[in-house]
Amino acid sequence: MSLISKCLSRFVACRLALPLILYSSPSLSLKNPNYTTLARAQTHWHLRPPEFPNLTCFSLIFSPLLPTYIDIYIVDSSSPFFLPIFPQISTSDHSGAMSTLASAWTMKPMSPFSKHKNHVGSTLSSTAGNLIRMRSELRRFPLFLTGHQNNLPSNSNFAVSLKAVVPNRAGGITMTSVSSKPRMKKVSGPPHEAHDQVTHSMPPQKLEIFKSLEDWATDNLLVHLKPVEKCWQPQDFLPDSSSESFFDEIKDLKERSKEIPDDYLVCLIGDMVTEEALPTYQTMLNTLDGVRDETGASPTSWAVWTRAWTAEENRHGDLLNKYLYLTGRVDMRQVEKTIQYLIGSGMDPRTENNPYLGFIYTSFQERATFISHGNTARLAKELGDIKLAQVCGSIAADEKRHETAYTKIVDKLFEIDPDDTVLAFADMMKKKISMPAHLMYDGHNNNLFEHFSSVAQRLGVYTAKDYADILEFLVERWDVAKLTGLSGAGNKAQDFICTLAPRIRRLEERAQARAKQAPRVPFSWIHNREVQL
Repeated sequence: MSLISKCLSRFVACRLALPLILYSSPSLSLKNPNYTTLARAQTHWHLRPPEFPNLTCFSLIFSPLLPTYIDIYIVDSSSPFFLPIFPQISTSDHSGAMSTLASAWTMKPMSPFSKHKNHVGSTLSSTAGNLIRMRSELRRFPLFLTGHQNNLPSNSNFAVSLKAVVPNRAGGITMTSVSSKPRMKKVSGPPHEAHDQVTHSMPPQKLEIFKSLEDWATDNLLVHLKPVEKCWQPQDFLPDSSSESFFDEIKDLKERSKEIPDDYLVCLIGDMVTEEALPTYQTMLNTLDGVRDETGASPTSWAVWTRAWTAEENRHGDLLNKYLYLTGRVDMRQVEKTIQYLIGSGMDPRTENNPYLGFIYTSFQERATFISHGNTARLAKELGDIKLAQVCGSIAADEKRHETAYTKIVDKLFEIDPDDTVLAFADMMKKKISMPAHLMYDGHNNNLFEHFSSVAQRLGVYTAKDYADILEFLVERWDVAKLTGLSGAGNKAQDFICTLAPRIRRLEERAQARAKQAPRVPFSWIHNREVQL
């Protein structure tokens, strides 16, 4: 959950048809003696499409793991998914960065509000070469994006402001925040989804597919639910308040928890907060066309699954919440505020009411939570708390069953509709799999999820490597590489999916190097004690 979400909160996804129009204006000079300012790089670049009111904006897509380089995409509204216009190019020519920034775009300095326009090509082919040059030079430098995009408006009057400088020796381009035009005062408060929201993207005729799968779902989906009488319950792992030994059991639990380090507690609390936002996840499932619970008590197999899945998941947050309360080491009011904020913020995983997208998302997420809870179980055992390890391990086992069910749905979709399914898979991976609690907020820290994710990355609870592993697992699970008879778009989607994991792994290596220099920050969940990110 760590670095993936960090970047998801740092990207602006909009659509634009060429031509691009580029403006520049002088920036303030930098006083830092450790940096040498590039001649033309000391400029704010403003990109906006004022001549295309029906389109939104230029798109800056950052890497799925770290803000280590820029991906620039041109997106046509008719395209089923983002179209990259350059390959992954590597170069060691650091000295070329200045010339690239100065000449990659044909332009003249002018006021960003000038009526004069400097057109940068009118077709994809005429601009692709310059964009390839820009990417090949910049990807060798560490890039940083500051500021938050949560309050950016979604309209065609959008501007991107970038400023680049390079250190004297090491090489490194620093970018200022992406901002809207005109600039808006930053308002503190719970975050919300910043991207344009798309609804009902699945063609109506596809509804028949899911209606025809009702019997299949009964036989193949509902079997992965356990009867209530055979399910574990939170009380199985907690002190019994009706027992005479109740207070002794609490004392034992508190003694064991004293050995748990704060960074592990942060991960456990973050996992618990994520589980407690279950109403949001049930709501999300019930947005999916063709499989939603139409009445709240629908007898269809899809609706039965959603309700029973929710009932099983409900035990996870209950157990972790009570366990953490009894440790006496957690500021439960701050945790409870975080849960309320998170449920109130909702979530749009960009599944577009489309069950193709929705079940790919849930397949990925259930495996992610299985890995996360499995790793907290492993760490608890290493710390000597066997009972806590049993708690986390039991939750992980549930998540594994749920993962199996969701991946079987996508199995079936690949069997009966491989082309649209592989397009949906590529679409979700290009948009990035957002973590369920990425809008986490405690009333104080606007970067709470980013901080929690960084701690989880450092401890190995959920990492960038896990993200790549899940993708690789699903590609193999669904035999994506062996698909045949696809359309041209389907073949491109197949190629993209099958080559993505290695690129993510290369970025993960850079993440590990950076983690060693991470600062310490306070977490309100643990009474503002500081933890290294």
